[in-house]
Amino acid sequence: MFYKVKIKDHIRVAPDKFGMELRQAVITEIKNKYSGYISKDLGLIIDVSGVEDIGEGIIIPGDGASYYDTTFNLLTFEPEMQEVVRGKIKDIADFGVFFSLGPIDGMIHISQTMNDYVSFSKEKVLQGKETKRSLKVNEKCRARIIAISYKDIANPKLGLTMRQAGLGKDEWIEQDLKEGPAKTRKAKPEEKKKK
Repeated sequence: MFYKVKIKDHIRVAPDKFGMELRQAVITEIKNKYSGYISKDLGLIIDVSGVEDIGEGIIIPGDGASYYDTTFNLLTFEPEMQEVVRGKIKDIADFGVFFSLGPIDGMIHISQTMNDYVSFSKEKVLQGKETKRSLKVNEKCRARIIAISYKDIANPKLGLTMRQAGLGKDEWIEQDLKEGPAKTRKAKPEEKKKK
């Protein structure tokens, strides 16, 4: 899920930025400090969405830089369990799919790609045996987050699935919606006896 988060921090503006307009210098330093930052509390920092307030600057003896008490907003992405996300297939291997959500990638194990026996071809295509559904690189899909690991904080891991209703390629979802009532309709008692 994407969030807009308000942060208050002391921002160090290096002497080489003293010639810049203050607001621009502070934004540059915030981006340098927070760009690509990942934390379990905030998620992945995408960008600075705005600066609300810049306080008076102070200079600490021996440093030479100015420090400004600054309030600013960050745009973050924090994955949440059971969240349905849209993304694109980045790569396919014999064990599963690498799925790009934009700011971060996830992994879909081959057993979680579809409700079918799945085969892998050297052309990097996964195909269902009975349904004949296929997955290729760069196709857009919908998946659900089923595992999040911050074991390595610099490289969080996401596990995803596309086996549930309403997930997978858009054309699969549309097809399932059209065929849904016919597939789930139960036979009437007299129809069972005729067979």
